[in-house]
Amino acid sequence: MIIFKFIIEINVHKFEVVAQAPATRARRGKLQTSHGSLETPCFFPVATAGSVKTLSPDELVTSGVQGILANSYHLYLRPGLDVLRRAGGLHPFMHWDLPILTDSGGYQVFSLARLKRVEDDGVRFQSHIDGSYHQLTPAKVIEIQRVIGSDLIMPLDLCTPYPVSYAQAEKWNQQTLLWASEAQEAHHQQPFLYGHPQELWGIVQGSVFEKLRRESAEQLIEMNFPGYAIGGLAVGEPRVAFKEMVALCTELLPENKPRYLMGVGKPEEIVEAVSMGIDFFDCVLPTRLGRNGSAFSWNGRISVKAAHEKEAFEPIDSNCSCYCCREFTRAYLRHLFVANELLALRLVSLHNVHFYQELTAEIRRRISDGTFGDWKSKIQETLAAAEPFSDVSAPL
Repeated sequence: MIIFKFIIEINVHKFEVVAQAPATRARRGKLQTSHGSLETPCFFPVATAGSVKTLSPDELVTSGVQGILANSYHLYLRPGLDVLRRAGGLHPFMHWDLPILTDSGGYQVFSLARLKRVEDDGVRFQSHIDGSYHQLTPAKVIEIQRVIGSDLIMPLDLCTPYPVSYAQAEKWNQQTLLWASEAQEAHHQQPFLYGHPQELWGIVQGSVFEKLRRESAEQLIEMNFPGYAIGGLAVGEPRVAFKEMVALCTELLPENKPRYLMGVGKPEEIVEAVSMGIDFFDCVLPTRLGRNGSAFSWNGRISVKAAHEKEAFEPIDSNCSCYCCREFTRAYLRHLFVANELLALRLVSLHNVHFYQELTAEIRRRISDGTFGDWKSKIQETLAAAEPFSDVSAPL
């Protein structure tokens, strides 16, 4: 059993629940940060290296984006801490005035780095960019995020793959809990750099094992973090296990603090997770799938590259108010993809980012007016529908 040195966390940002949906755990809230308030449920597009791929900050704001997620691992390696420090942090560097959340970089170490080794004091790895050697420790990860200047920051954690043995999951869970305590201590010792506070949240791990998830949540709650992330899910585990673990975590985590489900997800997954009490989401899907010609809509997912869209002279979604849907048809978008025009990547990515903001705005509205439960049961199957794909190489 690990004995922790508990530290009282100061809540520098104010979170309040403003509405609760009947017969579900869905709630609407507001989190105030130094760079503006976040209306929850809220979805963060992923700006891995300080940019949401193909989209400008102005386009994100116009699409209703409230905040973004940037990645500590990538920004640490490139452009590096010296450049970010001289720039005054990521906000001015990328010309973004709204909230930024950063992850610890631990997941990227294990998914991208050429060589990696877990040690008691952190993880050692070889950069996927140039092969140089680096070490992330709990204190180093706090330092990196201090230099980035993000509003919401994460401690170094170990995300188990799926499948994983109970013994491995337990070992990494205990290491993650120890690092959370060390990160919390570093968070209190290291000064803020740019005149605004940052808030450190704990990350619940434990793979698909109820005992480990419960142990992780309970010990993090004792550390009194002002917010909690749920990590290590949506990594290939069965859907039943995913739902069970999310439900368990939200039942355990405090009602008066925000909950963030890391790396999720599809529109129907977001609706489901909101019903279990999740407030924040992030995922690469809107832009990654957008760059590959897959568009989200209120009628399910559409492949605008498909041959049958050749003469589809209607927008992706007639109910969407984004620039792409106001101005362009599916036929034109398909033409751009077939012609390898970069505008295609931008337009569908822009639509998808806008759609996710419309989705979470509708969820918030439904929670407030008391119709979320009935709406959820009707909309999930529709959102999960996917148009059959046919070959993009079909002649124009």
